[in-house]
Amino acid sequence: MMKKFIYLLICTLFVFTSCSDDNNDDGNYKTFSVTVQLTYPAESNYKAVEGVSVKLDSKSGSGSYEAKTDGSGKAVLAVPAGIYDISATERRFISNQRINFNGIKTGLVVNDSWTAANIQELELQFSKSAQIVIKELYVGGCPKDDGSGTFNYDKYVVLYNNSEEDANVGKMALAMTMPYNSTGTNNYYDAGGQLTYANQGWIPAGQGLWYFQQDVVVSPGKQIVVALSNAVNNTITYSKSINFDNPEYYCTYDNTVYTHALTYPAPAASIPTSHYLKAVSYGAGTAWALSALCPAFYLFTPDGTTVKDFANDASKNDSYGGSSVLQSKKVPLEWITDGIEVFTTSLDDNRKRLTSTVDAGYVYYTNKQGYSVYRNVDKEATEAIEGNKAKLIYGYNLGTTNVTKGSTDPSGIDAEASIKNGARIIYKDTNNSSEDFHQRSQASLRK
Repeated sequence: MMKKFIYLLICTLFVFTSCSDDNNDDGNYKTFSVTVQLTYPAESNYKAVEGVSVKLDSKSGSGSYEAKTDGSGKAVLAVPAGIYDISATERRFISNQRINFNGIKTGLVVNDSWTAANIQELELQFSKSAQIVIKELYVGGCPKDDGSGTFNYDKYVVLYNNSEEDANVGKMALAMTMPYNSTGTNNYYDAGGQLTYANQGWIPAGQGLWYFQQDVVVSPGKQIVVALSNAVNNTITYSKSINFDNPEYYCTYDNTVYTHALTYPAPAASIPTSHYLKAVSYGAGTAWALSALCPAFYLFTPDGTTVKDFANDASKNDSYGGSSVLQSKKVPLEWITDGIEVFTTSLDDNRKRLTSTVDAGYVYYTNKQGYSVYRNVDKEATEAIEGNKAKLIYGYNLGTTNVTKGSTDPSGIDAEASIKNGARIIYKDTNNSSEDFHQRSQASLRK
């Protein structure tokens, strides 16, 4: 009986091995060699270095592949057939200034006609780390207590001074791109699969803008909260929501421009009217429709003009896809302070809207669960601050690696707990959301 069992086992293993070999022959496990050559802006005078990470991310979300460059800036990756986004991020410190190089190229098709001699050039864009960064963005809503659905009117953004000097956000604007969703039809893509404005030096700001009424100085290591809707104590009705009843908070509220009552009820009495952001609208709608699913959100500060005058300048108009309803403004790249590209986990046809100078990556997000996207800690820079390490709290456990396409902060530092313990946090800022952000299982303002 034992001999018969062993014989059957050997036969089974033989059949399995044969099937595996056949699968290799059929191409199911076949890989192709993809060579990526990084190129640097000619005007920067910077040269390629060894050890820069180059990634190929499957457009279907089925896999991510990574390799390091050699001294000539070339990386070779073995990947199965598919459609990929190529990206790379490099950070250098020059005279104590953080310099970022980012690049992304979408829609690389690898199939049986692929040849190893087909070298993919990836042009890196030059940018500097910002004083004010987007620390956290919460847009997706939370479950209602009775299980009947989602409460979607408690969005917010946290702006943080990541530098060593005071920063004034008083002339800063809050903007979003078109289309609203990363999965929506994107008329800005050309026949070659590239964003038409990628080499034109601007980013679209869709439908309208928000701006501060006066100077707002943020000290190093400090933050301001801006409620983007329903600036009241929402926890009275929905326990998993956010309480914005705080005199230190700011809010988007201008009922002379946006009148949608569910989005903009009168703010909590504790919030001073001077903390109300003003709006300018140049598109249709009674609310500033920041996506609850997958927005591309960014900050900019005009140079030589005001937000209001810029928004009213007809020469900056861009009619999205020829639409008379969906309008944008052309925001110069050099004005943009920070941006974040959010992709939805529910669909696989996400497409980039922010160019690599602003954000070379993306962070996946699941809405309706009370999750936020939160900036990762720069572990090396944070630990290097004198006297800081003893105040840091490790063992961060609010990431979402247990959910589809979830993520966490690789530093392992619990930023919020550390701040409460007196630590100063330096957040990661490479202008690449894939490196800089993770999906957090509970928005930080939820108590």
